[in-house]
Amino acid sequence: METIEAERLRQFAIVRRLEAAGFRAWPAQSTVYDGTWAVRITPSFPAKRLNSVNPLDPGDRSDIPARIDRARKRFAQAGRPLIFRQSPLAPPELVAELDAQGWSREAESIVFTADLTALDLSDAIDRIPIRDGERYLEASLVVHERPAEMRAGLWEVLSSIRPAAAFFVQENRRGLAIATALAITDNDLAGILDVAVTPSMRRKGVARDMIRTALRHTLHRGARTGWLQVEAVNEGGLALYRGLGFTEAYRYVYRMPPGGG
Repeated sequence: METIEAERLRQFAIVRRLEAAGFRAWPAQSTVYDGTWAVRITPSFPAKRLNSVNPLDPGDRSDIPARIDRARKRFAQAGRPLIFRQSPLAPPELVAELDAQGWSREAESIVFTADLTALDLSDAIDRIPIRDGERYLEASLVVHERPAEMRAGLWEVLSSIRPAAAFFVQENRRGLAIATALAITDNDLAGILDVAVTPSMRRKGVARDMIRTALRHTLHRGARTGWLQVEAVNEGGLALYRGLGFTEAYRYVYRMPPGGG
């Protein structure tokens, strides 16, 4: 029993560290805490992970209905629907309350990790990250097929990143962006985010090439553990990351209230 409890606590510690790294790698405009619930709100950009309540302690179970109501008011003031991001750190009592209220579960995602020193990155292409953040911004908008009205919000997110960020863009012979990847080196952790390839270039090894380049860069900068996340329904992404040597660390899911909040 003691062994099982020790393993549970070790797993919680890993999740907490990766959650904190994720917050730093993709920063919200505003983060306030209600107990250990991190309430992240970004009115200028609609990403769920930037606009959600993130419980960070399974033991923080007091006054749950009132705290849900407080969060709802905060999100309403910001013009955002209330969303909870439920990871293994969510208190079981909170999960039970959301279930009882009929909250849906959407966009289940998997956080993967890998020991970078155990990966064979010897033949990865050494690309120099671009220094022009605005050039990366434009490439990301194009490759992700994001609408132009997201430009200001995405720039606010990118320019708020505090750990060392490396922007990678791959272009075709006409100088048009076909792939992007963002590498965040945060002490010994390396987060790979914003990976995307234009539809016409998918399933040609471009994403794998970009990720290996980004990982090699972070390894040179002293990172030893890589992490990334992907939706559980993305079979191509799952196969890619597992093939690179990543293994599942934990999962999370977004909880949406009945009627959208």
